[in-house]
Amino acid sequence: MKKNIFKTIETEKGGNTAEEVVTRLRDMIHSGELSAGDRLPPERDLAKLLGVSRPTLRAGIRSLATVGILQSRQGAGTFVTEVEESPTLDSSSLKLMAALHGFTSDEMFEARLSLEMSIAAFAAERATSEQMTQMAEEIAGMFANLDAPEEFLVHDMRFHQTVAAASQNRILTALMNMVAKILFEYRSKTVKRAKDLKESAEMHRHIYRAIRERNVDAARQAMHDHLVQTQAAQRLEVAANGAKNQEGSKK
Repeated sequence: MKKNIFKTIETEKGGNTAEEVVTRLRDMIHSGELSAGDRLPPERDLAKLLGVSRPTLRAGIRSLATVGILQSRQGAGTFVTEVEESPTLDSSSLKLMAALHGFTSDEMFEARLSLEMSIAAFAAERATSEQMTQMAEEIAGMFANLDAPEEFLVHDMRFHQTVAAASQNRILTALMNMVAKILFEYRSKTVKRAKDLKESAEMHRHIYRAIRERNVDAARQAMHDHLVQTQAAQRLEVAANGAKNQEGSKK
């Protein structure tokens, strides 16, 4: 791959550089500069090419890996995901519809709630032992990152993706990932102000235990309770973020 296709990111005032890494790499994929199967330059080289720190680059790459756009392979590097490897539908059409029709965050939440309650119920019936192990690992990752909201959010997203895969229904999984991808992008902008990460981790553990015990009704209810709590938490984060921006504009 030609390294000269990567341009230095000009950070906007008040912008989040990790988000700008996500935007730059996604735009390169959409424009065809990066194609399915392409391997990114080594982390040290890519960070230098983009003009960002390695931790910032890693945060951006993790975000894209979480939503199925990039894939890290042990000992081989980071690759643009092959189409057939990714269960995530392109969310751009949903974003366009949201812009045209003014979909509200409440409508997006209700869509996710309906999908994931059904998904959790199916997962309680169908999850494999390997998938349950993956869920447990992501929960451990959440508890290990209670003081690192962005890292916590990555484990959170992976947990929900694993539950979706455990439903063994590829249509529901793809639909959930499409909606969750947009919600993940929204939440990543506010999660630094999260106040309830331990409670959230505990609620994920309730979902996992219900699935492990093959309790369909409990899994459905635990997912419902968790997502309702998540919506309330995000509203508080958005309000806190708005208050900070307003305060900053007065200085």
